Amino acid sequence: MPPRRDGRRNEETRPLSLTFESLARVDGSARFSFGNTSALASVSGPIEVRLAAEHPSEATFEVAVRPLSNVPATESKAIASAIRATLEPSLILTKNPRSLVQLVVQALSPSAKHTWNTTLAAAMINACSLALLNASSVPMRGVVAAVAVCHSITGTILVDPSDDELVDVKSCGCFAFIFADQVGVDDSRSDCVWTSWKSSGGLDEAEILKAKEMAQRSAQTIYRALRKAVANACGLEVDESMTPEEGKSESEESEDKMII
Repeated sequence: MPPRRDGRRNEETRPLSLTFESLARVDGSARFSFGNTSALASVSGPIEVRLAAEHPSEATFEVAVRPLSNVPATESKAIASAIRATLEPSLILTKNPRSLVQLVVQALSPSAKHTWNTTLAAAMINACSLALLNASSVPMRGVVAAVAVCHSITGTILVDPSDDELVDVKSCGCFAFIFADQVGVDDSRSDCVWTSWKSSGGLDEAEILKAKEMAQRSAQTIYRALRKAVANACGLEVDESMTPEEGKSESEESEDKMII
């Protein structure tokens, strides 16, 4: 395959950057970047919830998105709603009823016309997952990893398109996957929990399936990076080749799910 404008292969993401920010007055915070596309997320909770928003059987989960400039508008609220729906399947909110889990996401890159709902949205979702892992205050049944994919006018499907590549695209969208159940990365089950795929020339099923397949492979690479970042922060080593059977102790063999 011919290299892209920046020399990457079609299935290759831009350099990943994962940082724990240690923000004050929050339980966890993290920054995630695809190249120069970056987002910062913070998690607070479980904390006291307003009576009007209280749920008797589970914690209230709120997501707020802040753009790089100006005040949050309709688009920010739409993305916040999408992020909430994407991350909620990974959280066990029933463990902390009548409380609030608050997630705030700050865009650190301009929300250009073509990038807000794709590459920046993927960076936001990954930053949120990393912040939740950093907080460790909310039980999780899995970790969500996301990546943007586009179908160029030349017929090529590209993973994590840059701003220049997004100028001339036929279709584009963000895919988010939840990784859960197993200890080994390669054996972990991954399910697609959200996509924002849009096409200007009608939906092609084969095109969507190919884009999803490429996104899933790249999301697994991002999941590896998330695991490694958490392990490094805790002073641990991650054995990527470890199988589920090798990673379980006798007391864990009867458990079907891994709670992070």
